[in-house]
Amino acid sequence: MTDKELEAKPKQKVERHETTRPGAFFQPAVDIFETPEELTLVADMPGVPPDGVDIDLEGDELSIEGRVKAEGYEGLKPLYVEYGVGGYYRRFTLGEMIDREAIKAQLRNGVLVVKLPKAERARARRITVEAA
Repeated sequence: MTDKELEAKPKQKVERHETTRPGAFFQPAVDIFETPEELTLVADMPGVPPDGVDIDLEGDELSIEGRVKAEGYEGLKPLYVEYGVGGYYRRFTLGEMIDREAIKAQLRNGVLVVKLPKAERARARRITVEAA
C-alpha cells in the first residue's frame, strides 16, 4: 500500500434544501455492491444511533439522513479538530430495476447497510431454447 491509500479523505459538506434542522451535514462515504439478486449500499455514519436514521423513498429518489446526538459533544472545548461533528445526508436516484416494496436497512456500529432487491423482471435469467 502507498501512503496515498492510507490517507484519510476529508468529509464533504452537503448543502440541504430542507433547513429545519440546524447543524452541519456531511456526505457519508458509500460503497455499492451488486449481486444477481440485489444492490447493497453500505454507508459509513459514525456516531449515528439506529433511531437517528431516516430513509425516505419519494418517487425514484432514495434519501438517507443520519443525525449524531449532540449531547456527547456539549461542553467540550477542543484544542485541535480534524473530524467535524454533524449529521449525514445522501440522495440516490433508483432505476426501474429496484423492487421498492422490498427495500430493507440495518445500522450496526455506525455502518448503514441498505438492501435494494432487484425486481423480478430485472434479474438475470437463463432462457431455455427448445427444438422446433
